[in-house]
Amino acid sequence: MMGKFFRKSTDESRPKTMEQAVIFKEKEEFKDAHWVLKNASAKQFYEFNLDMDDFPNIKIRNISGLEETGLVFENNTISGTPVTNNMYHLDVQFYHIHDQKHIETKKIQLFVNADPKDLWKNIPSDTNAAFYKSEEDSFKGSFSDKKIVVASKRGRSHAHEGKFREDDFTVYNLPEDWNIVSVSDGAGSAAVAREGSRLATATIGQFFNSQEIVRGIENNINQMYASDSSDIERSDAEQNIKNILSESVLHVHQTLEQTASENALSVSDLHATLIFTLLKKFSFGYVILSFGVGDCPINLINPDFSEVKLLNQMDVGEFGGGTRFITMKEIFNDTMASRFRITCVKDFSYLVLMTDGIYDPKFITENKLEDTESWKTLFEDLAGNNDDRTKADFINDEKIDEELLIWCDFWSRGNHDDRTLAIIY
Repeated sequence: MMGKFFRKSTDESRPKTMEQAVIFKEKEEFKDAHWVLKNASAKQFYEFNLDMDDFPNIKIRNISGLEETGLVFENNTISGTPVTNNMYHLDVQFYHIHDQKHIETKKIQLFVNADPKDLWKNIPSDTNAAFYKSEEDSFKGSFSDKKIVVASKRGRSHAHEGKFREDDFTVYNLPEDWNIVSVSDGAGSAAVAREGSRLATATIGQFFNSQEIVRGIENNINQMYASDSSDIERSDAEQNIKNILSESVLHVHQTLEQTASENALSVSDLHATLIFTLLKKFSFGYVILSFGVGDCPINLINPDFSEVKLLNQMDVGEFGGGTRFITMKEIFNDTMASRFRITCVKDFSYLVLMTDGIYDPKFITENKLEDTESWKTLFEDLAGNNDDRTKADFINDEKIDEELLIWCDFWSRGNHDDRTLAIIY
């Protein structure tokens, strides 16, 4: 009888011991598994899935220490936006599904990199300096029967040294329902480029703020697009428009020369690019007159986003020094006419002007400026598909000027120039 009892006890205890051994082994394997969490970055959304496929019987109850990071753990995923950079030591609290009473711990580490933006100083520019300019500027308003938003922000490279924003822009509602937006990028190497860009944009706007001038343009446009005009009449009308545009650009150049002379400067001290678009809606469509000197693009996107047109000539050199400026006499030559474009479309979704502070990080190369996929990516980015989760809302647009200014602060390694973006929508 004693023997029978002993055998029965051994038979019952054996599977129990075997089960404990398997549980112990699976726990130890989970503890020993080398887990490397991908690094996070402060102030940027983070998500990391803990792959439990190799451990079907192990369940994670909690990860302690995570609350310090600003992250949360749910459904085997660590996610959220970490607040500050640090090395965090975390305890993964887990159990075996066949032994749920015993909670054990596995140690892991999470490294949160510093927000690269925090490594840059933001030194105010000198308010007492000649030609002082604010470090950022924005605008929203009407533009024909469309709307316009513009944001201009000093780049990190200038902020780090307490230098000025060299970019500038102006928007004018002109007589006879015409509108103009101009954008300029002052050359970083020019002593007072900030004034060159301000003066270039303001002067071009003031030039066209004349009923006589816009009426002259309009008469020729009506001639160009009249159904009963001959080819010669259309050609003459087009030439007349380009002559007025040419006169406007020469006026900007002369104003910059005069300013340099009055302030004992060289005109090269005011080096700045210039792009602008004049726009009016006619019965037959939107007429857009455009001009560009320098490396800033003007792009027109059609209503269904199937086509993007570059509306200006880009001065980009294969090697340095390809950029041209409105201050340069040599641009006023036989090829000047090629810098002007007259475009007529029934409708459009967006008309965009930007400086290279936007164009370089977002498009990288000139050939992508007419690539629809690149533009779709940019507008997805503007809609919030970015690391900072910043967005410019073109539908609920009460604060779109503020939103676009914040969006312009995006991080792009190696791209820290001033950024100006104007969007007609």
